[in-house]
Amino acid sequence: MMRILFLAAASLVYVLRVSAQQQNVDTQKSTLTIHVGKAGAFSSLGHEHEVRAPIHSGTADTGSHPAVEIHVNAGELRVIDVDAETERAEVEKTMLGPEVLDSEGHPEIVFKSTTAESLGQGRWVVQGNLTLRGQTHPVRVQVTLKDGHYSGEATVKQTEYGIRPPGKAGVRAKDEVRIEFDVRLVS
Repeated sequence: MMRILFLAAASLVYVLRVSAQQQNVDTQKSTLTIHVGKAGAFSSLGHEHEVRAPIHSGTADTGSHPAVEIHVNAGELRVIDVDAETERAEVEKTMLGPEVLDSEGHPEIVFKSTTAESLGQGRWVVQGNLTLRGQTHPVRVQVTLKDGHYSGEATVKQTEYGIRPPGKAGVRAKDEVRIEFDVRLVS
């Protein structure tokens, strides 16, 4: 009987120790930003765009086996670089519509790590899978921890996710977009 109690207590301590390393993402202080460049013969006439959304939910394990899972509501992505309200609304409608993100059909963007390699002093290379517009592909992310912020970036091609970069004759969005994140964990 004593042995069973000891095993139960030891198991509880182990579970508590392991779960104590997993923390929730602070959704009030964490964001995802996408930088969309321009391409084409008349690209000088086009605009580059910066798009941002809050991180909807997520967890991070900062223990001996680092791992992260991040969820973003695609419908919450907003163009933040355009001053004119009518132009911003048009760009957002295109971005969220069926030709680009199809946020109604695929409401969530998800990143889930598969491995994390420490580069020392608060730096990692994180491999994982990014699900965007219903398609999942591997992504490599550079991550840095500074002043309680996990920040980093990755580059992806829109066409890999079934997205034809939007635009008009001679001016299109670049296929390759840069995704940045700033994540804080709940303390």
